Amino acid sequence: MSSVKENVSAEEWQARVDLAAAYRIVAYYGWDDLVFTHISARVPGPEHHFLINPYGMMFDEVTASSLVKVDIHGEKVMQSDYEVNPAGFIIHSAVHESRDDAHCVMHLHTIEGIAVSTLKDGLQPFSQQSLFPLSSLSYHDYEGVALNPDEKARLVADLGDTTSMILRNHGLLTCGASVAEAFTAMFLLQRACEIQLKAQATGLPMTLIPAEILAGIKVQAKQVTRSAGGSLAWPGILRKLDRVNPGYAD
Repeated sequence: MSSVKENVSAEEWQARVDLAAAYRIVAYYGWDDLVFTHISARVPGPEHHFLINPYGMMFDEVTASSLVKVDIHGEKVMQSDYEVNPAGFIIHSAVHESRDDAHCVMHLHTIEGIAVSTLKDGLQPFSQQSLFPLSSLSYHDYEGVALNPDEKARLVADLGDTTSMILRNHGLLTCGASVAEAFTAMFLLQRACEIQLKAQATGLPMTLIPAEILAGIKVQAKQVTRSAGGSLAWPGILRKLDRVNPGYAD
């Protein structure tokens, strides 16, 4: 029996490897939620296919070969013993359909992300880390478990052209031109939520960063990363995985 790698393009295989790595590094940081939540990646090519996790598999078990390839209607286009989560398909297909630049979409239910999503004022500019997501952040009101196709239009309208989204009472979402970009955006959003909650827990007065500093953060971010964006840290993340949880590229 031929392997998945033998039956896909080199570009698709690389997308599979990066996406499997993203699942495992999310698990490493403790951001997974059993078998729930999803990270998807667009398959290179004109077919509008994308890869998503096999429903029922823990994040630290995901491999490049086990990812499920589906079309924009959620139908499998390559043989797989696994199904996909219908709620995951609603959210991810909505973004992939509407945003050609969103090659990867990451949706997580982190404890800190959900906690901040319940706050009326959401994420606030209390830390340097918060400025990066705040420079491209949107919100979407909770409508129940994402099973209603009608919600897709409202989610897309709320997302607009932003990179990060807080799903109120639900969790976090980021998108990017690559798996590396989406992961880095999620790392910064999650870290900002963690910092805010720890600071708020002190009960002491807090200092907001002035709006004019927030306005210039995108230019400063490019300077810090030498315009490499999320790809700057990604090779190091893969090296870390090779040490702590190898096998994602199988």
